[in-house]
Amino acid sequence: MAEMHVSVITPDGTIFDHRAKAVNAQTTYGGITIIPGHMPIIVPLAIGELRVTRITESDDSENYIAVSGGIMEVEADQINIIANTAERSRDIDLDRAENAKKEAEASMIRARDAKNKIEFNRARVALAKAVNRIGVSEKRL
Repeated sequence: MAEMHVSVITPDGTIFDHRAKAVNAQTTYGGITIIPGHMPIIVPLAIGELRVTRITESDDSENYIAVSGGIMEVEADQINIIANTAERSRDIDLDRAENAKKEAEASMIRARDAKNKIEFNRARVALAKAVNRIGVSEKRL
C-alpha cells in the first residue's frame, strides 16, 4: 500500500507525526485531498479541520486536528504542515473552547456597537478558531 509521512508542526513543537494514506485540509482556496503520489505543492491553510487517514498495524484510522491557518508543503510523499496552532481532537479542552466562543461573540457585539472594524475582525477570527476547535473536539476517537 502506498503511503505518505505527515508531520504537523507548531511553534510549540510537533503535534502529529505518522504514516498516512490520505490528508484532507481546508486551504484558503477551498478543500484539498492529498494521496500518495500527489504533485509537489505549497498551499496556505485556512482555519479548519485537518483529517488524516492513518495507516496503523491493525487498520486505518481517522485523526482530526484543528488548525488555525498555516501552510502545507507536499513533496515526494512527505507532507509538512506548519501551523500557528494545532490541536488533535483528543487534546482539545471543550470547556475552554466553548468559553472562548462566548467571549469572541461578546467581543464582536462590543466592537460592532463601538463601530470598531479592527476589533470586530479580530473577534470574528477568534470565533472561527473556537468554533473549529469545538467541531473537531466532537470527532474524538
